[in-house]
Amino acid sequence: MKITVLGAGSIGASIARDLQQTDDVEAIQVCDARARSLQMLQTTIGGEKLRSFQVDARDLTVMRSILSGSDCVIVGTAPEHNAALAALCLSLGVPYCDLGGNDKAVHQVLALDEQAREAGVWLMPNCGLAPGLVNVLCLHAVERFDEVDAVQLRVGDVPAIPKPPFNFSISWSADKVIEDYSNASRQIEDGEIVERPALSGLESVSFEPPFDQMEAFNTQGGLATLTDALKGRVRTLDHKTIRWPGHAQQMRFLLELGFAERKTIDVRTHLTYRDVLVRRMRQRLSSDQEDVLLMRVLVRGILSGKKQTIVYQMVERYDEADQVSAMKNATSAATSAAALMLARGEIEGGGASPAEHVVDKAAYLRHVQERGLTITETVYDGWRDVHDPSEGDATVQPAEAITL
Repeated sequence: MKITVLGAGSIGASIARDLQQTDDVEAIQVCDARARSLQMLQTTIGGEKLRSFQVDARDLTVMRSILSGSDCVIVGTAPEHNAALAALCLSLGVPYCDLGGNDKAVHQVLALDEQAREAGVWLMPNCGLAPGLVNVLCLHAVERFDEVDAVQLRVGDVPAIPKPPFNFSISWSADKVIEDYSNASRQIEDGEIVERPALSGLESVSFEPPFDQMEAFNTQGGLATLTDALKGRVRTLDHKTIRWPGHAQQMRFLLELGFAERKTIDVRTHLTYRDVLVRRMRQRLSSDQEDVLLMRVLVRGILSGKKQTIVYQMVERYDEADQVSAMKNATSAATSAAALMLARGEIEGGGASPAEHVVDKAAYLRHVQERGLTITETVYDGWRDVHDPSEGDATVQPAEAITL
């Protein structure tokens, strides 16, 4: 198989590393406009499978010749390019997937559904971690219930050892962080879709020590397709980002000063307030410090006349051997799993749809765990809360945690 990855940044490089360890992947093409990123990729990964191309993703004429003959294309470039690249893949008959996270870009790709169905080609946005893996886990649980009361999704990448005053580091994209913190979160309350401001809804959430007093708050998250899919099926749905305590207050202070605005600072510069904030966050908060990815997907409802709660959980730690962040490992594992299912022809037909609506969920989750992620499932009698599902009436004993 030949897989093409667009974008040699931190996530694209991690995906390429993951694919290189896959036996039936014979060739990996990586495209990026930045020569330095490609050189670093060759230095850190190298190998006979890898071939790099210095090309701008907007140059569709050049991209056409590179993408032709690929068994799948993974897009990790700026979201504004996704629709054009998806259309190019469609014209070439090549399956497409991307990391998602931008609702506007996702809907532009989904608008190609009819053409993709006619061509028998899959265009699959939102194949990263959240959206992506979290969506699949959510629907995997929802589909097991007769009636669903609540879906609670909590995900966050945090420093393993927080360093004051920020106790925060950026493992992927400062732009994405600001986007998620600036736009409203689409949720479901009493069966209806509502919007809640980002950085609102502050609550505590507990994992194993030392992560037993974390905070979680509303963010955009790019989960709009999941919200649309679950309207009328669940009473409550919310998605919140996990951070060390105090982060939401710090970010609210900055954003309420206007530092997320796209207004230019003055007539003598083209820079906006957001440009300055993103640049300073990259300079001060981007680091290689060890991180931990915390994820909990809780779905509760009625099954065979009884109240039950299903909880999927993952605590992914920094890979010291390969010096790769937990966030990169988790995102690359989820994306590679979806891409390989497409490339191997494991998903019949064609169309434009997020992964959670078309993949065999059990098979997808097996692929993800084969790529190194450990996700546990625990089934509780009764309804539990996402703060700490293990808390509650001592007479209600949870089933033994099992690996999917």
